[in-house]
Amino acid sequence: MTKVICFGPGPKFKGGIADYNTALAKAFYDQRCQVEIVSWSAQYPSIIPRDFIDSTSKTDFLEGYEIPIHYVTNYNNPFTWSTTAKLIASKKPDVVVFQWAIAIQGLPMGYIVGQLKKLMPKCAIFFDLHMVVQKEASRIDHFFSRYALNKVERYIVHAQKTQRELQQLLPKHNYGSEKSEKSRQVISLYHPIYSLFAPDPNFDVHGFKREHHLRKHVFLFFGFIRKYKGLHHCIDAFAELTKKRDDVSLLICGESFWNTLDQKKWTTRLKSFLFGSLRKALVNSKSDESSYDPLKKLESLQLEDRVVVFNKFIPNEEVHRYFQSADAVLLFYEDATPSGIESISYNFKKPLLATEVGHFRETITDGFNGYLAKPEDITDMVRIMEKYLEHPLNPDHVEEKTRHMSWSNYAKAILESSK
Repeated sequence: MTKVICFGPGPKFKGGIADYNTALAKAFYDQRCQVEIVSWSAQYPSIIPRDFIDSTSKTDFLEGYEIPIHYVTNYNNPFTWSTTAKLIASKKPDVVVFQWAIAIQGLPMGYIVGQLKKLMPKCAIFFDLHMVVQKEASRIDHFFSRYALNKVERYIVHAQKTQRELQQLLPKHNYGSEKSEKSRQVISLYHPIYSLFAPDPNFDVHGFKREHHLRKHVFLFFGFIRKYKGLHHCIDAFAELTKKRDDVSLLICGESFWNTLDQKKWTTRLKSFLFGSLRKALVNSKSDESSYDPLKKLESLQLEDRVVVFNKFIPNEEVHRYFQSADAVLLFYEDATPSGIESISYNFKKPLLATEVGHFRETITDGFNGYLAKPEDITDMVRIMEKYLEHPLNPDHVEEKTRHMSWSNYAKAILESSK
């Protein structure tokens, strides 16, 4: 029996990477592997003013699966990095998959991988790359990324853009579909379709829409509110659409990324001050989103009666409500790596209205499973929203486009590539 370790945030954490790591562990388990999750206990420096723990969800995504979880790796305690490497090595795994999603974690992850290569040199160690260089363009991103990603010879990418970024970051290496002495292995896959979140056949969509005064056609923005996700573009485009249509609503569901702690507490104020000073020193000013608050636009644009906002972290068991109540999902991103929101949308067979950035041109066929707009072009965003209303897309096209993007196929590909 193949032994697999999935390193990344466990299910007690918020966010797509925790969902992803959990889903991947389940996929390996379904392939009759012996699987364990080794997780962070604290993912980031303690000065970051944000709550990362999911304290609201009641659904246990691992119910029915015998997958042990070890919350051991504390970013702020380097002694736990060594403990993590020894723990993983003690399990004698055949495959270890590390979730790579933010460059700041490169320091502990690079150390852990370096130790593992000494302790178990024959193990197949992969970095599952959700991106290479962080969107915020930190001045030390490239340093942390090179330090960690240079430690392994196997990578998984979800988009062509990610593979190009890897080659740009580490240009001295050759890359191929198989690992050899002369080349590093890159497995070109995809972001699998989330089956963790599924439609509820008993959910009263019409009742939900009546309760929240949603109109006939509903556009959905879902997920953490981050600047690169372009909620400000969604609001501006929707405001223009309401001048032409009286039968549309915008549903915004998600937590403001930098506003999860009690701002009145002195500890929060101290963290905000320290982290703010660090960001000014390390982050490009154009990428600083500490004051980003697109929801303020709703009042100035007089959209309060046309937009319904759930400005909170959405518990796992409630996710289906918002997708089932929507007609299409808005992804007017400024920059995009493979998106968990996109994958959730597909499981609900929802068409995507997105910008032509990142990988969206690979996964969205304009006029088939979604519509594409020019990035940062509000007029063009309005155009595709109108086009969708006038020419709705067949939900079966969404399913057809993503039929191969299963977790089962994903896990099989990794196992085959590890031999």
